[in-house]
Amino acid sequence: MTALDQRLPAVAAGREFLRKSFPDHWSFLLGELALYSLLVLVLTGVWLTFFFHPDMTELRYAGSYAPLRGTMTTEAYASVLHITFDVRGGLLLRQAHHWASLVFVAAIGVHLLRIFLTGAFRRPRELNWTVGVTLFLLALLEGFCGYSLPDDLLSGTGLRTAQGIVLSVPIVGTYLSFLLFGGQFPGHEIVSRLYVTHVLVVPGLLLALVAVHLTYVVVHKHTQWARPGRTNRNVIGKPLVPRYTAKSAGLFLIVAGVLAAMAALFQINPVWDFGPYRADHVSLDSQPDWYVGYLEGALRLMPAAQTDVAGHTVAWDVFLPGVVLPAVLFLVLYSYPFFERWLAGPGPEQHLCDRPRDRPVRTALGAAAVSAYAVLLLAGGQDVLAYVFALPVELITRALRVALFAVPFVVFHATRRACLGLQAADRRRLLTGETTGEVRRTAGGGYEEAHTLLPGEEVCRILVRDTPRPRTAGAEAWRWLRRHRLRNALSRWYFGRRVELPATAGQRRQVAYARAAPGEGPEEKAAKAVSEEETP
Repeated sequence: MTALDQRLPAVAAGREFLRKSFPDHWSFLLGELALYSLLVLVLTGVWLTFFFHPDMTELRYAGSYAPLRGTMTTEAYASVLHITFDVRGGLLLRQAHHWASLVFVAAIGVHLLRIFLTGAFRRPRELNWTVGVTLFLLALLEGFCGYSLPDDLLSGTGLRTAQGIVLSVPIVGTYLSFLLFGGQFPGHEIVSRLYVTHVLVVPGLLLALVAVHLTYVVVHKHTQWARPGRTNRNVIGKPLVPRYTAKSAGLFLIVAGVLAAMAALFQINPVWDFGPYRADHVSLDSQPDWYVGYLEGALRLMPAAQTDVAGHTVAWDVFLPGVVLPAVLFLVLYSYPFFERWLAGPGPEQHLCDRPRDRPVRTALGAAAVSAYAVLLLAGGQDVLAYVFALPVELITRALRVALFAVPFVVFHATRRACLGLQAADRRRLLTGETTGEVRRTAGGGYEEAHTLLPGEEVCRILVRDTPRPRTAGAEAWRWLRRHRLRNALSRWYFGRRVELPATAGQRRQVAYARAAPGEGPEEKAAKAVSEEETP
């Protein structure tokens, strides 16, 4: 082995990689859920390609599903029925593929939310955050392409909606529609083009970006929660081989088993009930998959509005919710790490996770965004809600329009207050300790609840936190142009409110030592932190 190391240095590098540590916490498994769902997607998708025919040629169905015999269908739709009813295990694998796609997108979304709330996007992981957001975008595109392939009435309705969104793009919308569909809707090219995109283009990009994403995780090392012994300069966890690999392999088997059970027990996308797509038919109670439900809801809530400019009609009721809203959403996602860095100013590398309560504004923004998404998702089925609750659909639409602005506002302020309240509760626990459940009688004849000191691990978890100060540079009174006034005002709003935690000089020294970034002198930083606290 020594001779091999001398001639092939990669062996030593590989040995070091196999011993790399990975922290052990349930929230870190969300990314693995997405990875293993993608693996199930690839395996089931490869099997389905052997039987699916991406052809728009119409024929008279003569398969084994009796209710549709004699109906004119496309070759694509007929092949899906063949997979479902004639291929052994076809329905099971079709449904496993569909369920895996939903879990894949959901796992990426929740994983992104976890990274956002814990601040794991900060330096040096800004680029990896953009890779993750791109993965999320590609996952949405991959799901939509696969959802549209069967050419059934439900997916055809969604494809028609997508074509309407493309047409709403000013000036070039018609040209884009003809380019994508190869002529008038629905044309004879769209399914074959979606098929190539679904099985070749997007999966290739997804797998490549997953490799880049995991490479960045290895290079930058994994984030971890603050605990005794864990600092900004180390990683404490299980080695990749054999312990973490064994646990991860077990998680893959669990994910595959759960998806197989869901495919066997819960029906999804019964295309034989929907029938083949026809432009003059509409599917009642048609709802898209949840990850594009917000787009459907935005289209339904937008009031009718259009403008004629120089012979061109701009359909604002489709263009704003269908094009501008998703573009703004992903622009905010891509730019958020750089926006927070702009507010906080230059800072060292951050490898310890934030507790969501310690960043009230960031957590409140995330909660408000989730609540806005929930309102739009409800709006995507406002006709179903009207039928179930026997209410006028106009009333539900108006109520959801108000809720789209009121609910995020309320959720933001409630979440920020809750985070500050949790910080205050941590302060009380540090001062008074943990309650024991015992009641003691005082010397004066009264009664009080007994308390015990918090464990050292809990004290470390509470005290070790990143507390950037609001920026003030660039807006001094002597400057002629206070060009940083807006940035500083936003920084005060973002970082200004928090509950100060009591700590002894020794605890402050330990916190500064844990938070010292790579390349910084931890002892010097700890001494400086203590001196700053003692200076009046």
